[in-house]
Amino acid sequence: MANSPLDIVLLGAPGSGKGTQAERIAPAFDLSHISTGEILRGSVKAGTELGAAAKRFMDAGDLVPDEIVIGIIRERLTEPDTIAGFMLDGFPRTLFQAAALDEMLAGAGRALTLVLLIDVPDEELVQRLAGRRACRSCGRGYNVVFDAPKVEGVCDVCGGELFQRDDDNETTVRNRLQVYARQTAPLTGYYRDQGILSTVFGGGRNPDQVFADVEKVLAASAKRPGDGRQA
Repeated sequence: MANSPLDIVLLGAPGSGKGTQAERIAPAFDLSHISTGEILRGSVKAGTELGAAAKRFMDAGDLVPDEIVIGIIRERLTEPDTIAGFMLDGFPRTLFQAAALDEMLAGAGRALTLVLLIDVPDEELVQRLAGRRACRSCGRGYNVVFDAPKVEGVCDVCGGELFQRDDDNETTVRNRLQVYARQTAPLTGYYRDQGILSTVFGGGRNPDQVFADVEKVLAASAKRPGDGRQA
């Protein structure tokens, strides 16, 4: 769809629908979808040096340190499929990581084209996440607010019992949003100051409506000349 390469970062709080949009953006704009979580798991499986280092922290239930995550992203961005454009999903998460990304791209003669934020009000995020239920038998997902089953606690498809994941309770959800606000939300100001932040409102809208706006923003960015990339 897009004729010019794009190097973008996708931002959004837990529950914002960022993952759903990422799955649509990558094929629509022919971008390499670079998910930090997938890369970490892949590096561990492949037995790379950085993967082995990451595994020690993951096995202990600790956060993988910045230097390891940055190293893994640096390696990934040297792969040939990123030349035509990439979408980073889950990185950067902190200002330190954002500065490191700018540095590694500048060293390769590149720069971010756009940072896209999917913005959803916190209370709606709580409703989305804390309202999630899943069937123990068939795995069908529901939301007690936005996509409730016909009978409370019972799966429409197979009649199985619906349950709530431990990390989807309201207290945990609010804690996750506080972590996001503290660590990742400051990136919006960082990228706004660079003039590359665009925001799409995702509250109270279905994925098709959100993607229609995302598509417009990305299409316009693809037409802008001179984003600091290599010719």
